[in-house]
Amino acid sequence: MQRVEADELLGDWAERPEMRQLQRMRRLAGANCLLRRHSATWRSSTKNASFSEVLQLEDKKLTGVVFPLQGLEKYLASNVNTASFRTFNPGLDDIHRAEALFKPSGRHTIDYFSSAVRMDHAPQLSQPEGHTKKMNFFKVGKYFTLVDMPGYGYRAPQDFADMVEAYLQERQNLKRTFLLVDSLVGFQKADHIAIEMLEEFGIPYVFVLTKIDKAPKGLLVKNVLEIQDFAEKHTQGCFPQLFPVSSIEYSGIHLLRCFIAHVTGNLPMMNS
Repeated sequence: MQRVEADELLGDWAERPEMRQLQRMRRLAGANCLLRRHSATWRSSTKNASFSEVLQLEDKKLTGVVFPLQGLEKYLASNVNTASFRTFNPGLDDIHRAEALFKPSGRHTIDYFSSAVRMDHAPQLSQPEGHTKKMNFFKVGKYFTLVDMPGYGYRAPQDFADMVEAYLQERQNLKRTFLLVDSLVGFQKADHIAIEMLEEFGIPYVFVLTKIDKAPKGLLVKNVLEIQDFAEKHTQGCFPQLFPVSSIEYSGIHLLRCFIAHVTGNLPMMNS
């Protein structure tokens, strides 16, 4: 999970800047997808990592990279309701402004500053999914903090419940939690357990569908529709729009960043 305090997200949460924490449990939205750090420099070699580069794409390609859900509409039957695909529908200028928050500069640093439970080593963002064993905090300038939290599946650390559940319940400034779902497998038992926990605690959360570059289109569409339908019919605290992302092609990453900037109160929308 994560808080909007960092990798791909069991999740992500977000807090107000004054508490300096936005957190994330690995499978709820994440640091590797959102932040790329190599020593003190920002790594921008990933395809489509720069939004200025994305803006040079032809319209259909641009839509697929920036708004993956809308890019999938051509594969859907005409009677499928896609209104939830545009619940959060910022303009390209809003998305471009949000990008600045995720780029370090002389006056705007993005740094690891704390490990909530263990101080044995700095976070290793390149580790395989499911290997985060502690909560890693990343201060995003003066605006908010991203928190990378350990996964809740079969690789979860033994102290997961004590570490994560207590944190979720006690953080008063937590703004949003991101639950990461693998696009190749869809919902698993562990996902439903995490959903039940978030619903019980009354914590606002978002589904982030990862690895969309690896999933065949048919499977991707199937999982998107099933997750959106589940969110509509069986949840109270879930944001109605799913966020599909790819850390390889950067599809959906710019939109997710914009959403984080917005829900943390750092990006008033110029366009609706």
